[in-house]
Amino acid sequence: MSDVPIPDSQDRSLQKAFTGKLVDEYFDYSESWLRAILRMCIFSLTRIGGKTALLIECPNQAVAKRLSRKTYPLQQFSECFSSSYPASRRVLICYQDSALATWRCFDTESNSWKTWENLQIPTASTDG
Repeated sequence: MSDVPIPDSQDRSLQKAFTGKLVDEYFDYSESWLRAILRMCIFSLTRIGGKTALLIECPNQAVAKRLSRKTYPLQQFSECFSSSYPASRRVLICYQDSALATWRCFDTESNSWKTWENLQIPTASTDG
């Protein structure tokens, strides 16, 4: 696996373009404010407890809090990419808390906010 190129963590242009395409394709029926907010975020997939989850990285707390109140269309969308059976509707809506050097994520599975040290290794440290 050492031949696999490692993406530059500072260059997120491909992920941003992919997110924009997904928002255009899957959320064209949604309210314009939701599409505008989602275009500020970056979508990716992660695995938690052996199940696929949609990870939405938000630019700040305000965006994450607003999305955490509108989870139904995001959960429906996440089912399209789930490799689990039954399909996972789990969504993590996250923002980086620079003061604490952690990520705060709203987890739709528990409907609560959790803190993670690193989004690549999703092990919740606290609920809150």
